[in-house]
Amino acid sequence: MAVKEYKSVERVFGPLIVVNKIRDVSYNEMVEIETSSGEKRFGQVLDAMEDKAVVQLFEGTSELDTKGTKVKFLGESMKLEVSEGMLGRIFSGAGRPIDRLGKLVPEDRLDVNGLPINPASREFPREFIQTGISAIDAMNTVVRGQKIPIFSASGLPHNELAAQIARQAAVLKSKENFAVVFAAIGITAEEAHFFRNDFEKSGAIERIVTFLNLADDPTIERIITPRAALTAAEFLAFEKGMHVLVILTDMTNYCEALREVSAAREEIPGRRGYPGYMYTDLAMLYERAGRIKGKKGSITQLPILTMPSDDITHPVPDLTGYITEGQIVLSREMHRKGVFPPIDVLPSLSRLMQQGIGPERTRDDHADVSNQLYSGYAEGRDLRDLVAVVGEEALGEREKRFIEFSDRFEAEFVSQGSKDNRSIAETLSIAWDILSSLSEKDLKRIDPKHIEKYFKK
Repeated sequence: MAVKEYKSVERVFGPLIVVNKIRDVSYNEMVEIETSSGEKRFGQVLDAMEDKAVVQLFEGTSELDTKGTKVKFLGESMKLEVSEGMLGRIFSGAGRPIDRLGKLVPEDRLDVNGLPINPASREFPREFIQTGISAIDAMNTVVRGQKIPIFSASGLPHNELAAQIARQAAVLKSKENFAVVFAAIGITAEEAHFFRNDFEKSGAIERIVTFLNLADDPTIERIITPRAALTAAEFLAFEKGMHVLVILTDMTNYCEALREVSAAREEIPGRRGYPGYMYTDLAMLYERAGRIKGKKGSITQLPILTMPSDDITHPVPDLTGYITEGQIVLSREMHRKGVFPPIDVLPSLSRLMQQGIGPERTRDDHADVSNQLYSGYAEGRDLRDLVAVVGEEALGEREKRFIEFSDRFEAEFVSQGSKDNRSIAETLSIAWDILSSLSEKDLKRIDPKHIEKYFKK
């Protein structure tokens, strides 16, 4: 399509410009803007009408005027240059290299909006992904092709958890090609420095494609960042046959950017000011996870979001929960106790867990052990509340065993160092050690043959 140039900027407001007297301009089309001083900037069409277009600039609208500004509509949506050489590289939120290692030599240029996966061609997620974190691997197992978010809150160590998962995540079959695409959205310079340092020191950066969007970067870049990351993941998974784990943090910053752009466009707001199409927008990102029949690779998504005011009913976690297959919830109370990672297993859930565990995937006793740990911990937590009312002296021996079990579960099983990478065998061994706090007759959710084989009497 031919490039069309106009000098008909009608209005400049916020991060947006309005261009009139245009023809044949499409939604999401890329735009090149030349200022009066000759500086070139880039943007994207947010709204296309018969003779008018609203354009959002990536670099902002400072020093733009309505007289000397030239606008070129480039006739295509945003494309990302991709190649296997992206592994080990660091990019801006818009996909530009920022690691001073030179330009990427691209194998292809792909639309950042991706292509929808035909539901009939999807393959059901089944294989286990080991994160090295016991509370996830044993209790909320992640399987290849799944999308499972981490619900966090301000002040909780989700960045440390994200970095640990990026470092440690692996598939159990060592011959499988595994990669991580890590996208940080709207983070501070200090947080960006933390992630870069962590990946470089551990050596994990060699298998990670990193996208960093900083808090002072343009709002539109925050909207592009997860799309660029998922485009890179799709190339590595479906063209190069890799199993890719995509970590997106923080999706709340992404949704705030959506709200900001929606307000600038003067759209009618929905819940708490977020646009009414936020559910659809999030679904377009989350549904890019999965496996495709006939393709060797897979994309697994682990989006991280902070819940404003610790409110799990807030629109961002609420809508995310509808679209994804479970959630891993971080607890402020666990964090106060010094537990890391502060995962509260009771409200956490992996809906596809049963498909990824068991013989030949993890171990034959995994499902029973997980059920017993959950049941015992839930009972111990309830009894703790009872102790606050009636005192520990009023409890029998059985109740005291369950309180001891819940204390050990938090201190020894959930809590582990940020450098502690536990295999699934180690995780299940620790679980059986903690279950020894209970008597054999308390283990009502475990098959007797597993008790005979693994219980430490």
